[in-house]
Amino acid sequence: MSLLVLGTVAFDTIETPFGKAERIIGGAGTYVAWAASHFYQDIKLVSIIGDDYPEAELAALRARGVDTTGLEVRKGEKSFFWAGRYHNNMNSRDTLATELNVLADFNPKLPAAYTEVDYLMLGNFAPAVQMQVINQITRRPKLVVMDTMNFWMDIALEDLKKVIAKVDVLTVNDEEARQLSGEHALPKAAKAIHAMGPKTVVIKKGEHGALLFHEGQTFFAPAMPLETVFDPTGAGDSFAGGFIGYLAKTDDISFANMRRALIHGSAIASFCVEKFGPTRLQEIQPADIQERLQQFKNLMHVDF
Repeated sequence: MSLLVLGTVAFDTIETPFGKAERIIGGAGTYVAWAASHFYQDIKLVSIIGDDYPEAELAALRARGVDTTGLEVRKGEKSFFWAGRYHNNMNSRDTLATELNVLADFNPKLPAAYTEVDYLMLGNFAPAVQMQVINQITRRPKLVVMDTMNFWMDIALEDLKKVIAKVDVLTVNDEEARQLSGEHALPKAAKAIHAMGPKTVVIKKGEHGALLFHEGQTFFAPAMPLETVFDPTGAGDSFAGGFIGYLAKTDDISFANMRRALIHGSAIASFCVEKFGPTRLQEIQPADIQERLQQFKNLMHVDF
């Protein structure tokens, strides 16, 4: 089995009420790959970077079982860069700078070994690029998961809907679910999105947890109450990486196992926010994850 991940690999500059981090590694692909690697170690990464990206960071990914053959490196060009400032509530942010650089004309070409995979994670990317990856897959994966955001709903809605029609699971936040569906109540929003193609819809609610909707069944996973949220950048991508990584590890896409995957994704995301960038994802050990999962179990358990 194998897991193919599409997502940006980039630099970020982040400001929060707790400080500022200049040009640290980031990008959806980075967070998804690091998160998934805690459960599964046959990951194929598709993205593009310039030759300014640190080789040591790529080596660290490879040491985690991430195949970077599909990571295009453009000589003499710069990697994607984003800068943002979070408000005091840490739920909203302002974009200060966006430099597409190598992303401006990225047309992914999958290596032969990438065209037959069991699990496909389409991280947040332009819908046209997501579709290019889907079209190069020669055998339908067991599960296709897609993450997107309101930016693509604003500027590429028709392309986005074409991709959504081809995936099994769509992950969006509550604001994006409402915008995409035109429904305010989240169960109605999920039902409208089901009609677009995905059998499963995951609606992320940040510090308020996540909802899983699947063929008339619903499950809610709380977020871990944390004393300090240091940097929420990449939390949603880490959630998606933990979710798909656990499903790939267990090779079980039943609703019951998706419930467990939702908790594993929430656990990984709760680590991500504890430091700037993916630092905590790179630090945590299996014992840390097991302890956090036990905390989730204690948080959710009730006897009637």
